[in-house]
Amino acid sequence: MTMPMIDRLPSRLFLVAWVVLFVPASRANAADSDSNDRGFDVLHYTATVEPNIAAMTVVGRASIRLRLLADVDTIEFDRGELTIDAVREGSTMLRFEPLPRRVRVRLPRPVVRGQTRTIDVEYRGTPRFGLQFVPERSQVYTIFSTSQWLVCIDAPDERATLDLRVALPPDLRAAGSGRLVATQRRADGWIVHEWHQDRPMPSYTFGFAAGKFDEVTVRHRRVAYRYLGAAFASTRELERVFTDTPDMIRFFGGRAGVPYPHVSYTQVLVANTAGQELAGFALLSDAYGRNLRDNPEAITLSAHEVAHQWWGNLVTCRDWQHFWLNEGFATFMAAAYDEQRFGRAAYDRDIDAARMRYEQVRQKTGDRPLVFPSWDRPTADDRTIVYQKGAYVLHRLRERLGDQLFWKGIRDYTRRYWGQAVTTPDFQHAMEASTGKDLTDFFATWVYMTRSR
Repeated sequence: MTMPMIDRLPSRLFLVAWVVLFVPASRANAADSDSNDRGFDVLHYTATVEPNIAAMTVVGRASIRLRLLADVDTIEFDRGELTIDAVREGSTMLRFEPLPRRVRVRLPRPVVRGQTRTIDVEYRGTPRFGLQFVPERSQVYTIFSTSQWLVCIDAPDERATLDLRVALPPDLRAAGSGRLVATQRRADGWIVHEWHQDRPMPSYTFGFAAGKFDEVTVRHRRVAYRYLGAAFASTRELERVFTDTPDMIRFFGGRAGVPYPHVSYTQVLVANTAGQELAGFALLSDAYGRNLRDNPEAITLSAHEVAHQWWGNLVTCRDWQHFWLNEGFATFMAAAYDEQRFGRAAYDRDIDAARMRYEQVRQKTGDRPLVFPSWDRPTADDRTIVYQKGAYVLHRLRERLGDQLFWKGIRDYTRRYWGQAVTTPDFQHAMEASTGKDLTDFFATWVYMTRSR
């Protein structure tokens, strides 16, 4: 089914269809990096990237500052399908070995725990995914996974700051992770856009988008909202598509007990995407934007991506086995926003849609725990468990605790783990500590499935 067909779906089913039909493989490809035993911690990336939209290629350089946590003489980075041309430390060329989806680098001695080292990697590639090229629309934008366009650690538990420089033709507008700090014209006329992300974030939230977009910028309180798109008759129409975004930011900040952490939030409508959360911005499709223009209640996907700025980006699953802590949360929170915006009946419809999709999978292939033993090559049914069952389980927990205790628990959990990677036991223990309730039976029944209903 194509995106235009999804555009004709009823608004409450849009997110459900999106999850089932579009299953990006790249998060599964990143699963091999989910480890706390890497022997080093990445502190900062300085990335210089030059995409060629017509040729659908990319060349780049990643300068990776890291701290050694063990006396290791080799380290590995994720490279997707990128070709590594050279690896250096300062002026010293380093030996490296390409591995499947990784590159192993040999460090020069002495190698001492606690050292800070900076490794420069030069690379090029023709990404099949991770970086989406649309030459006929003069568009390029990132999708999962980051290691297809930037050599990095592609794991959710590894956080780092970022300086991102992207060279683009001068007639394109661009958005990127972090705060725009400079634009500079090169001798060949291209513009280098530079963003600085000063809050450590997981690498899957790094990204950029560029195209011949119209642009609207509005300000509400301390946050600047930027809307980019090319499929509308006027900038006023583009602004109307995202009219609810400032209210979403306010609502989720209240539920989280933590205000939105960035100075701006950007939403970009691109040729085709299932929806993508990034640090401080989100990518959505033209088809979804038109649907939202014509059907203002079809805000579920927008709300889902906004919710990720808290649950997913700032409180992040430690590895993909606990992915429901990102996606189940965002799906549930989108329903909670529908409740605030359109009333309890809208929330009930969203939760019922999630429950029905979950029940379909349960009847077809059987139920399964929310915590997966492995998230390698997930199926559409696996994602239904993570997204729809995850949202439904949070709804059941809300019913179990009552609104006052439930939302207090969510606030305390979010505050406690702000800027950290979490596991399902972390969530359970935080909710128990906040509410004073023993939730062992609930989690055993609904989350781990070690007890029957």
